[in-house]
Amino acid sequence: MKRVFRWILVILLVAGVLATFFFLWKRQQPKPVTYEIHRVERGDLQKSTIVTGKVEPRDEVAIKAQIQGIVAALYKEAGQSVKKGEAIAKIKVVPDMQALSAAESRLRLAEVNLNNIKTVFTRDSALYARRVIAQEEYQKSELQYMQAKEELQISQDNLSIVREGVTAATKESGNTIVRSDITGTILEIPVKVGNSVQSVGAFSEGTTIATVADMSDMLFVGKMDETEVGKLHEGMQMDLIIGALNDHRFTATLEYISPKGTESNGAMMFQIKGAARIPDSIQIRSGYSANAEIVLESRKQVLTLAEAAVHINADSSYVELATDSTAQEVTERKVVTGMSDGIKIEIVSGLEEGDIVRGNQKMN
Repeated sequence: MKRVFRWILVILLVAGVLATFFFLWKRQQPKPVTYEIHRVERGDLQKSTIVTGKVEPRDEVAIKAQIQGIVAALYKEAGQSVKKGEAIAKIKVVPDMQALSAAESRLRLAEVNLNNIKTVFTRDSALYARRVIAQEEYQKSELQYMQAKEELQISQDNLSIVREGVTAATKESGNTIVRSDITGTILEIPVKVGNSVQSVGAFSEGTTIATVADMSDMLFVGKMDETEVGKLHEGMQMDLIIGALNDHRFTATLEYISPKGTESNGAMMFQIKGAARIPDSIQIRSGYSANAEIVLESRKQVLTLAEAAVHINADSSYVELATDSTAQEVTERKVVTGMSDGIKIEIVSGLEEGDIVRGNQKMN
């Protein structure tokens, strides 16, 4: 029995040694070399670029105060619609004391002057009725009386403007009522009731009461690098992807390319604008970030090949044309290439549809 176990142990030991030698021999054997195989096919190619930017309304108007004073009332809020000429706010005038004093003094003088001339005119009217004075002298007195009345009216209007910013005849259309210049949506009202405002003048841009924009006419505004801007032209179509609305894609038409670039991080960037077509059912807010995909070049139904299979040698290109399906045997073939989309490249000449080309070696 012991001899049987001894022989079994010897056999197992010999088998283990043989298995180890076989494993080591197997590892030292050269592995078969395999390659990627690419086929020349007919298809479409498209080269595009992505431009980052934002969407904003084409017409955005800052409504400025036309007189100096204090905001007395606000009739609208940000986000509400407004029509052209509709009231947004009311400004209460804070009169300048020197101007107020001068206007009151002018009114008093006009009243005194009118009373004096009125007395003279009344007397001359009675004398002219009795034919005591000539018609010419009567007409002169009448003219002075009419001028005095006009001066009184002007003085009253001047005092009203200094006190309230409007006259009695222009209360509904005066500068104290701030009205919208366009029909649209109020984007912002940066002032509150009680805030002081400055009027538009030679040395002041004036206080912005509200910002109004037509949200039905939106633009995509972005910047493009100088290396690609030369391939653009007005009228090109763009696909818009708005960050806040990932489920929706919109189209736009390129309508403006800046003639002057600005330097940014060492590169020259040119501003572009495109008219966005957005359905009325979708609400867009001014300033949404967006990406625009612009097709720079395209080819329809041309011969294509994986770009990785094309080798560049100096100023020429060649491929390794396979003579069998395994691509173990190949011949070099010069080719003329066209546009590339980064994955596939156009084959202008040198290959036929269906040809097999050897690519990179596979990693075993």
